[in-house]
Amino acid sequence: MIVLGLEASCDETAAAVVDMDAPRDTRILSSVIWSQIDQHRAFGGVVPEIAARAHLSAMDRVMAKALEEANTPQIDLVAATAGPGLIGGLIVATASGRAYAQALGLPYQDVNHLAGHGLTARLTDDIPYPYLLLLISGGHSQILVVKGCHAFERLGTTIDDAVGEAFDKVAKLLGLGFPGGPALEKCAYPGDPQRFALPVPLKNRPGFDFSFSGLKTAVRRALELLPSPEDQDRADLAASFQAAAAESLAVKTRKAMSYIKEVYGQPLPLAVAGGVAANATICATLEGIARDFSVPLYSAPLSLCGDNAAMIAYAGGEQWAARQEQVWDMAPRPRWPLEELES
Repeated sequence: MIVLGLEASCDETAAAVVDMDAPRDTRILSSVIWSQIDQHRAFGGVVPEIAARAHLSAMDRVMAKALEEANTPQIDLVAATAGPGLIGGLIVATASGRAYAQALGLPYQDVNHLAGHGLTARLTDDIPYPYLLLLISGGHSQILVVKGCHAFERLGTTIDDAVGEAFDKVAKLLGLGFPGGPALEKCAYPGDPQRFALPVPLKNRPGFDFSFSGLKTAVRRALELLPSPEDQDRADLAASFQAAAAESLAVKTRKAMSYIKEVYGQPLPLAVAGGVAANATICATLEGIARDFSVPLYSAPLSLCGDNAAMIAYAGGEQWAARQEQVWDMAPRPRWPLEELES
């Protein structure tokens, strides 16, 4: 089965073709991503109306390029992100996908964007079900047990800011520009992560939920105490924030691994996905947890950490193969919890 996937849930317009014919031999035939960063940089964040217009302008040529690079004589299924995300982009992705599918008489599959991230470890490493997933991005911070392509059990989520959103906001406080995550990681590299005693939110609270709003506020207060912050001050503060965020993710992931070990009688493989999975400090912390529990860590390659259409194509292909339910009239959904996929 060869799948065309489309993604436009935030500020990347993407199309990809994935060959799922052979078990353990899934191949990404093409993956084209057009970023809107330059259009949003002046505003310090993504502007929904600008994003929607940019998706509408770019989708046709991104699709055409992905199909050309794939150089395949056939497409068997079309899949597109139908949520969650910014509604304008979701409309562009689903309308484009459905139109292409109907024009060629192909089946079509709506895909949950988070399921795309969640199944990336199967796209890259054919990881078996079930596994524990830490999904960390600009809009989401969740710990999930992935039991199947439609079966996600959420153990914890953020009660306020997602970790990627916190990275972006702290980067803005430090004057590092947009997008904030990569800029903050670069700034933190020469910094001292122990200079500022920042809190690790919810560290001693039971459960698996996250909170990053208070950590962001602590950074702002520490910055206010520096009358004329220099480059080293910013580096130290960035490193201290990054260390506290990584520790927060580690504390909850470790608790989840212990819980899973009790429930299943053994720990499950650990996977991390989403844009923040590209952060080296966070990945190193998670590698330590995986070693402690004697399980492998599956980390998405950099090309698949951020929003992309290869993950949408793969998730759509696996979900279509499991149910083969043709639905043409589902409205795009800005909010679409993963737990609703089983219904």
